[in-house]
Amino acid sequence: MRVLVVDDEERTADLLRRGLTEAGYAVDLVHDGTDAVWQAGEISYDAIVLDLMLPGLDGFEVCRRLRAARRWSPILMLTARGDVDDRIHGLDAGADDYLAKPFSFGELTARLRALIRRGAVERPATLRVGDIHLDPAARSVRRAGEPVDLSAKEFSLLELLMRRPGEVLTRSYILDHMWDLGYDGTSNVVDQYVRYLRRKIDPADGLSRIETVRGAGYRLRTETTETTDTADTADTAETGT
Repeated sequence: MRVLVVDDEERTADLLRRGLTEAGYAVDLVHDGTDAVWQAGEISYDAIVLDLMLPGLDGFEVCRRLRAARRWSPILMLTARGDVDDRIHGLDAGADDYLAKPFSFGELTARLRALIRRGAVERPATLRVGDIHLDPAARSVRRAGEPVDLSAKEFSLLELLMRRPGEVLTRSYILDHMWDLGYDGTSNVVDQYVRYLRRKIDPADGLSRIETVRGAGYRLRTETTETTDTADTADTAETGT
């Protein structure tokens, strides 16, 4: 397993390099954020150990740039700052885990093993499908560059659809992921919220971005999504007939 260590403190960096090497990892070492972005862009690492406080680009910016470049190596962020806001900021920037200094080397390697088991799967910090851009951390949505004001449930529905673009999501799947077991509302609540969301994200003319798949559910259109079921079928689905 090949690991990139990014830390500008020579003593800490050397300890990490020697310890991880003894644990059986192949270790590359860089000391600043700019080199980290270049190195991780050129080589596919099984994991990255990234210090927060770096010269040039800090750890937050390194995470953002790597994820924007679609580099999905798991990132374990290290910091001497244990502030909760920093941890939230780091995770929202694209880090997968967070470990405050001083730390147990045994805990660090255990966290690395867990991240490596997870693998370099795609997990963007922000979502984009067509001209719709959604930022879960900022709770913001833009359509064709213009902000869209959504309620909390509308935002959750759009995020659910954007995380599986082009896939048909059944009404029961949407209901299970957006309402708890104690929900005792109307049976057509999913159709109602699809209708609310369409009013806010659809163009004034043209096909609806949320496609009704007759007898199955809904899917968010992508450029390659077949359009055999057009928006004209939406009225049938939304009335529950």
